[in-house]
Amino acid sequence: MIKKILIANRGEIAVRIIKTAKEMGIKTAAVYSDFDRYSLYTKYADEAFYIGPSPASESYLLADKIIETAKMCGADAIHPGYGFLSERAYFSKMCKDNGIIFIGPPAEAIEKLGDKTAAKTLAMVNGVPTVPGTAEPISDAVEAKKIADEIGYPLLIKASAGGGGKGMRVVREGKDFESALRMSQNEAKSSFGDDSVFIEKYIEGGKHIEFQILADQHGNVIHLGERECSMQRRLQKIIEETPSVVINDELRNEIGERAKKLVKAAGYTNAGTMEFIMDKDRNYYFLEMNTRLQVEHPITEMRTDTDLVREQILIASGEKLSMTQEDVEFGGHTIECRICAEDPDNNFLPSIGRIDYISRPSGNGIREDSGIEEGDEISIYYDSMISKLITHGKTREIAIRKMDEALRNYIISGLKTNIEFLHSLLNSPAFMDGDYNTQYVERIFLPEVYKNERTLPDENTETALSIAAALFKERKEAAENGTIKSVNGHSSKWAGKKYEDYR
Repeated sequence: MIKKILIANRGEIAVRIIKTAKEMGIKTAAVYSDFDRYSLYTKYADEAFYIGPSPASESYLLADKIIETAKMCGADAIHPGYGFLSERAYFSKMCKDNGIIFIGPPAEAIEKLGDKTAAKTLAMVNGVPTVPGTAEPISDAVEAKKIADEIGYPLLIKASAGGGGKGMRVVREGKDFESALRMSQNEAKSSFGDDSVFIEKYIEGGKHIEFQILADQHGNVIHLGERECSMQRRLQKIIEETPSVVINDELRNEIGERAKKLVKAAGYTNAGTMEFIMDKDRNYYFLEMNTRLQVEHPITEMRTDTDLVREQILIASGEKLSMTQEDVEFGGHTIECRICAEDPDNNFLPSIGRIDYISRPSGNGIREDSGIEEGDEISIYYDSMISKLITHGKTREIAIRKMDEALRNYIISGLKTNIEFLHSLLNSPAFMDGDYNTQYVERIFLPEVYKNERTLPDENTETALSIAAALFKERKEAAENGTIKSVNGHSSKWAGKKYEDYR
């Protein structure tokens, strides 16, 4: 059994891993940069070690330094969390070569499934439906343009490595392709050190459905159901829920079994998430495999009463899965909102500064995963996510009501957050009805809000979000004039809106 884990990550996910390790009686070691020297997770861990300056490229992405620190402090395992080195095959191999357990999949499996193009090829070979597009990375602009014209528009350019919406561009017309390709490659190179991309048909009105997988080292594989992740902005998830309203038991079993088959074919072990895009006719296509723990994993944990980090540690220790597919029980409905430090009045740009005050919601069926406390600062160096707010109820309606109240009672002052935006989105008719897709926010929600005030000049995401900034400014002014009460201690004419108010 693992005795000491070094956590090669920071913030909320580091705190999350430490909590489970403590419950299992496992010692923990944290690593920190200059900025994170006094962060919550460094205080919560049994030990903490300095690894470099604030930029991730000079600290959290230094595989050699992290391995060296793990050996120095006597850690027999490393948990990579998500982001940073979590999906780097070479890091998994480095751990193995140095006699350290990597709490994640083996390097060979990451290479097969972590790379989007390799994963797509493997999916095709194993009979898993895939979106029409390229199966190999593309770097030549002339060749890429030719292929794009053959596939047809709209299409999606995606970074071969990494995730989180980075290195992704939707292209609706051929004249925009070359500039979109350059931007995707530049962002991919900056974020992941790899500028390879691939091209696939863009499914209009698609729903983003993902399946949580667990696989041990003894050939046992299970799925823990789906997560609906279609509520997105700039191709990044905002609100997630499970189950999806469009998935019945028969379809869940069909997709889950195909996902398990692909995982077995890759020799994959530990936790992973298989992502699919589903069209309006419920045809589904494999998108990619995230070879790590997902940000939204808590909603699966609450619906299945499973600690995924615990399962990861047990699998990495060589133990068999603690349950079979028949043992998996689904209960109720769970929703997660990502609380981010961003300024809705300024095109949702990251908001940096010190957190002066926090009032956290609590109660039955409410969970908050966070790595911050009062007095902490949000910096330009890392992701703007502050925390994750999760609610669970016997039914979807109950989970929504709990989230509605939780967002009202979640107060963060000192910087801008997206709490009011999430509250408005939660109470929109489309979310209430479960009738939304990945394009809902930019193409329907924001334009609908402005239907009597102005017209969106085009479908460009950045334009839509610029108008959102004006929207929040007007909400604030209306509330200050006494139009409606506030949510989260801020003024907003949309604060407190209910489903019926949109009718």
